[in-house]
Amino acid sequence: MSEEKYTSLEYLSEIAGGESEIIKEFIVMFFDQLPEFREGLRDHLNNKRWKELGELAHKAKSSVLTFGMNEMGVKLKELQLKTQQNEDIESYEQYVEEFEKVMDIAEKELQEELDKIG
Repeated sequence: MSEEKYTSLEYLSEIAGGESEIIKEFIVMFFDQLPEFREGLRDHLNNKRWKELGELAHKAKSSVLTFGMNEMGVKLKELQLKTQQNEDIESYEQYVEEFEKVMDIAEKELQEELDKIG
């Protein structure tokens, strides 16, 4: 029984032509972006900067989709659209918390992939 993973390198492997060095570079770039995404989303949320929250959700969406996190991509898109309309503001916290939780797991999964690549 295989456990469900949040990440998939299928799409990335496809666009990288299976080149492990390119895949490795993408993972490292993603790791570099993670603090900005995590801290930025939390900071914008705490300071009620909805426009910036939505813009950062949009930016994070592209990155998570690269690593096959389609469900998270959909959630970030929802957050982005909600912030543009200033609607359902009380739900923003849940989106940010879920993002943080999923990124903790995704980071571990991608680190395992990096270790395999060597």
